[in-house]
Amino acid sequence: QVQLVESGGGLVQAGGSLRLSCAASGRTFKGYAMAWFRQAPGKEREFVTVINWRGVSPVYAEHVKGRFTISRDNAKNTVYLQMNSLKPEDTAVYYCAAGAWSLHYNLPRGYDYWGQGTQVTVSS
Repeated sequence: QVQLVESGGGLVQAGGSLRLSCAASGRTFKGYAMAWFRQAPGKEREFVTVINWRGVSPVYAEHVKGRFTISRDNAKNTVYLQMNSLKPEDTAVYYCAAGAWSLHYNLPRGYDYWGQGTQVTVSS
């Protein structure tokens, strides 16, 4: 069992930046791929980015490429999401997820563990 707790969300103006953190506890964190998803009101949960357990070769959704950066610190059992050049359409609840790396890395069913989410609101 892995417990995930997100933090760092908030209200920011368009063009601003936020850094989300996801702290893991429980079973070993190091072996899991870690991902960020987001869900806006009335919409399905969508993939944002994923990073493997080694912390290399991240994959990004097209709509965040060049603006968001995922990283992880296995010594601290923490994964980060640096979000720059934020847009109003980035407004959503952001969720951290953990799971074994699979072909379903961009789908919610590809992950076994989820955090409770943190709200990100970008004003225009």
